[in-house]
Amino acid sequence: MSRKNARDCAFKLIFEIPFHDGITPDERVEQYFEYGEYEDINTNDKEYISVTVCDCFNNIEAIDKKISDSLENWRLDRLSKIDLSILRLAAAEILFNSDIPFRVSVNEAVELAKTYSEDNSPSFVNGVLSKFEG
Repeated sequence: MSRKNARDCAFKLIFEIPFHDGITPDERVEQYFEYGEYEDINTNDKEYISVTVCDCFNNIEAIDKKISDSLENWRLDRLSKIDLSILRLAAAEILFNSDIPFRVSVNEAVELAKTYSEDNSPSFVNGVLSKFEG
């Protein structure tokens, strides 16, 4: 599995976990690996997915504050759940994973927005995340 595919898995988990009441992010990640059908997932992929998803939810207040502070004329609760999940994933990488360069996290978030969100979302995601630098 490529890092791009592992990031895609992490995004999907970050998107869906808020819809699962009564289950922790750790438990959901464990279920994801237990019941998923992955031919080429390796230990590094599992670690990236698990750490990124758990970093996101263990630091959700700080991540949401950083996103909220970077929004112009928007509130966090008005963002689409897809865009919010993409921003949370990128924020978790930027804030808590020094192995991933800032531009890589931003570019990959933009690619996720192109794949899963609306036409204007890639530029929106890029604009919000560009305020994280510095």
